[in-house]
Amino acid sequence: MKVLVSDKLSDDGLAILSNATGIELDVKVGMDPEELKGVIGDYEAIIIRSATKLTKEALESATNLKAVVRAGVGVDNVDLEFAKEKGIAVMNTPGGATSAVAELAIGMMFGLCRRLTEADASMKAEKWEKKNLAGTQLLGKTLGIVGLGRIGRQLGEYARALGMKTIGYDPLIEGDVEGFEKVSLDEIYAKSDYISLHVPLTPETKHMIDDATIAKMKDGVRIINCARGGTVDEAALVRGLDSGKVAGAGFDVYETEPPEDFTAQKHPKVVATPHIGASTAEAQSSVSTEAADIIVNLAATGEFRNRLV
Repeated sequence: MKVLVSDKLSDDGLAILSNATGIELDVKVGMDPEELKGVIGDYEAIIIRSATKLTKEALESATNLKAVVRAGVGVDNVDLEFAKEKGIAVMNTPGGATSAVAELAIGMMFGLCRRLTEADASMKAEKWEKKNLAGTQLLGKTLGIVGLGRIGRQLGEYARALGMKTIGYDPLIEGDVEGFEKVSLDEIYAKSDYISLHVPLTPETKHMIDDATIAKMKDGVRIINCARGGTVDEAALVRGLDSGKVAGAGFDVYETEPPEDFTAQKHPKVVATPHIGASTAEAQSSVSTEAADIIVNLAATGEFRNRLV
């Protein structure tokens, strides 16, 4: 099986592919769309991260492609409908970055409630503003989690260890989820001191947080998004921050990456990071080896493990 790796993959994952029987591996990182279209037809499988965009145009050139493996969770950089139409299996590695993303969400919450970025900037400016940097605690607060997949459930476990109450919403999961009171989306907005999103970007979730939904939230709510950009209307978020309705926001993902307009990211009540949710040594190794294992297993058995379409 001819396999193309078009984005940076850890050495652990590359070693698995290089040593596997029946795999012919090429690593071509940093190709522009035209370069990708020119070579993708030579391969039966491709491993990508978030940089490679498998648009309809790219997939039209993928005449021999049978499988796409996303080393990570989100597949919004793949035209899933066209892949399905062409019979190309799309798979991901949902477990590898779970703890890393959940830990970042917790870090965002600590950063907001204890005003860590403000305090750090103050100290670096050689100021001593102790009286002006009073914060709040997470203990006893309600965390509303939208999306109770692996990351949402892991975040809930961390939050409960800190003494928070966890409520959750997920229309795709039936029955109870351990540790969560399952509620409606409107109840998430009305009851939560913190709201954390853990959903894919779909037509249903695009701008699910906007002026109307912010108006339903508790005064002083804090919003965390380490999932997918576009689920929050950033202009509406800024309006909520300016009015005081939203006390703070911690964002790792954005409507445009990198942002063209940094208004939201520069807001003094926002803790912003450049999509680093899975950027830990452990997570990078885990998603890479999981992606490589999927390809090796596919070559040996024909099984499309973790298939999404």
